[in-house]
Formats: sequence, C-alpha cells, structure tokens
Amino acid sequence: MKRISSNTIGMDQGTLELFSDFQDGGEMWTGTGPRKVSRAVEFSEAFTAQPMVQVSLTMWDMGSDSNARVSASWLAIGDVADPEQWDLY
Repeated sequence: MKRISSNTIGMDQGTLELFSDFQDGGEMWTGTGPRKVSRAVEFSEAFTAQPMVQVSLTMWDMGSDSNARVSASWLAIGDVADPEQWDLY
C-alpha cells in the first residue's frame, strides 16, 4: 500500500489512441514493422513524488481480416505541492 503523507493529493487522467494505422495504411495495419507501441504521457501538473499510475484498455477492436486496434486510459494519483506552503530557504 502506498501511503500519501501530504494533505495535498493530485489526480490526473487521460486517454491515448495507441495507433490509428488503419486510417493511413501504417506499418501495423499492413502487417509489417514492430508489433508494439509506446507513448509518453505528460501530466498537467508536476507530482512531488512518483505517483501511482493505473492503465487500462478502453477500446479493443479486432476482426478476423484485420489487425487489432487499441486505446488506453490512465489515472495517476500522488502527492502534489501545497500552494500554501512556502520554501523559505
């Protein structure tokens, strides 16, 4: 269990379309190229420590005559800076 020591907890979330190669005939749609995809996620505000992040599939589209398409959503929860707390030194 991760215990958050601060009274200030931040949550950020988003959804990523992992690929849309079906729209433009990209590598994954035509059956060539690497079979993996990675995306960087930029939080809307900085966490003060590494947040807990949950990732889940939000769309899985597949058929017998085409490659699978996937979207994923993420949720990050963790400590954020307290705007009322000052750094004096």
